[in-house]
Amino acid sequence: MKMVMTLGLVSLFLTGCAITLPVAATSNAVGNKVGTSTATVYMGGLMFDADASIRTAAANGGITKISTVDVKVSTLLNIITTYECIVTGS
Repeated sequence: MKMVMTLGLVSLFLTGCAITLPVAATSNAVGNKVGTSTATVYMGGLMFDADASIRTAAANGGITKISTVDVKVSTLLNIITTYECIVTGS
């Protein structure tokens, strides 16, 4: 019984979740290019050289006409949170 409880607690602590949310859309046609930018936050406030901006994501994907912008937030026990900006366009 102790082994089952231990495995349950370990699996609980190793879980994480992620959600992707739409932020904006334009009237531009949906292109085939995708650009991303990420920022990782530790312990709810420590960031090191983080840039999850729309401008950086568009530049990383070579996008000049933005169609959609989404944000993906992933967390691991609220200790490590990653924000990813996903831009599509042409």
